[in-house]
Amino acid sequence: MQSRLAEPLTRDLERIARRAQIDSRTPGLVAGVARDGAIAWSTAVGSADLDDPSVPLGDDTQFLVASNTKTFTAALVMQLRDEGKVDLDDRLDQHLPGVEHGAVTVRQLLIHGSGMQREPVGDVWDTLQFPDREGLVAGWNEAERIGRPHLVWHYSNLGYALLGELVARLDGREWEQSLQTRLLDPIGLKRSTLQLAAPHSGQYYVAPFTDVPVREPLLNKRATSAAGALCSTLGDMMRWHQFLLDPDDSVLRKDTVEEMTTPQLLVDGSWGGGWGLGFELVRKDGRTWFGHTGGLPGGITGFFSDADSGVSAGVLMNATNAIEPDVTAVKLGSFVAQEDPAMPKPWMPGSTTPDGLTELTGRWFSEGSGFTFVIRDGQLQAKLDRAPDTAKWSVFEKLGDDVFRTIAGREKGERLVVRRDPNGAVRQMNWATYKFTREPLPFG
Repeated sequence: MQSRLAEPLTRDLERIARRAQIDSRTPGLVAGVARDGAIAWSTAVGSADLDDPSVPLGDDTQFLVASNTKTFTAALVMQLRDEGKVDLDDRLDQHLPGVEHGAVTVRQLLIHGSGMQREPVGDVWDTLQFPDREGLVAGWNEAERIGRPHLVWHYSNLGYALLGELVARLDGREWEQSLQTRLLDPIGLKRSTLQLAAPHSGQYYVAPFTDVPVREPLLNKRATSAAGALCSTLGDMMRWHQFLLDPDDSVLRKDTVEEMTTPQLLVDGSWGGGWGLGFELVRKDGRTWFGHTGGLPGGITGFFSDADSGVSAGVLMNATNAIEPDVTAVKLGSFVAQEDPAMPKPWMPGSTTPDGLTELTGRWFSEGSGFTFVIRDGQLQAKLDRAPDTAKWSVFEKLGDDVFRTIAGREKGERLVVRRDPNGAVRQMNWATYKFTREPLPFG
């Protein structure tokens, strides 16, 4: 257990973690919260291995993190997209010639919006036998497309296994080699592997009407590894999530992570949750948490982060029937974000005021609403006056004389054009074609 937080707060966090361990009846639980690139608090409740009490339970204990693997597979796809090797709206048959269901797109697989069946053919969760690469593709061709694309969210391990095959073909090596070289090594995730490495937890099942755990089998996921074979620790998974909050562009671009955590599809038609490109999105107390859960026999985990607060939180449990890892992780993270918010960064004076921007600052009106335009960090920025404090400022990049592109915030991508009178004075601006004037005016 470690903490950089005050004791009253840590007692409440400990209470949340213990309640999760009790309600889940899991032999062992590790939970933690991270920010500023490091774990701020963690705890361990119970036992890692019921047959060997010497196995430590803590930040460095490996668990089966299962479908959290999908966040890494999605990141690999996005790296290849940024390198120009694939487009998210490419059909599968453009890269996997001859496959059935070739009209399925890369984007549809990333967001679980393809309509493909959930699992590989062959009743894999009954037989516990998973296909090799050849069998995976053959099984994909036999699989059903049970729904229309983009109509509903339908989770598909089969789809993510195919994304692993796509990565392997585009990158010219096995998926696990791409994972190691492109993500695990650059980020320093030394305790994330595809086979359990000591110290690691045992895997258990606790039947509903007894309190005696029994061992669960370890599975060989083979060609479906990209959908959920990773083993990892609280320390590594918090490092991964803190990286996602402040990525190194040489590994994964910041705007790519922003794209991945932007809603693409609602989950089960619910306004409470959505799905991005590889990430589940959860709304709680006005914040959007992105992350994933994972479940395998004897391993249930969940890790989530909030970009606005910079907080990541996670929980790892070693029982098949442990419950709601997403709820516990988000509850821990939300509590810290709410009760111990990060210290505000000091205001820093700017160093330059680019020519021609000062005359564009101040209050403008469009459709009767006020907007404030300012210069920050040498850039023209704007925000609707009645927008909440948490709303992001729009940022403009100069394209040419009196022409700007919105590169962040409201109306991202749209042009801002400055209009002048015959004497050269600014008379109005047009943003996304809407007229902006110094006084509120009707459209006419």
